[in-house]
Amino acid sequence: MTAVLAAVASFGRGVANSQDSRAAVAIFDFNYVDTSGEERDQRSEHAARLAAFMSALKTDLAMQGRIRLVAPVCRPEPCSLAPSAPGDVLAAAREAGASLVLIGNIHKMSTLVQWANVQAIDVKTGQAVLAKLFTFRGDTDEAWARAEQFIAAEIGSVGPLP
Repeated sequence: MTAVLAAVASFGRGVANSQDSRAAVAIFDFNYVDTSGEERDQRSEHAARLAAFMSALKTDLAMQGRIRLVAPVCRPEPCSLAPSAPGDVLAAAREAGASLVLIGNIHKMSTLVQWANVQAIDVKTGQAVLAKLFTFRGDTDEAWARAEQFIAAEIGSVGPLP
């Protein structure tokens, strides 16, 4: 764990400019999969919840003041893992000036249980410096909002950032 904290603490030192020494982070939209087997088609609800989740996550992480969000350019839009190869993700983040890229997947396992797998990847090395698996209960707007707030707080509390 100490090595992870040291790696997180080093984010952005080589990329940050003299005006802003916060870590430069590109956040790619998370992927979502539902294998719960529920009969009702919930794709549009999940897409809306995932969009709200990603917007809130970016806002909450930026508001913590420890990172500077950078916007990668992806073809096709939006920037997510789904249509992109890992090398393309890193290249887009690098071109945007990021020292770190945040990626993730959310998986609805059952009616009540979802998993969020979140990784922070060092853009220079391509190595994961943070990998966390979160679980949350429920599939409502409130459950997703609570999960996002918890995830943002957990990511924000990992080691000192510049």
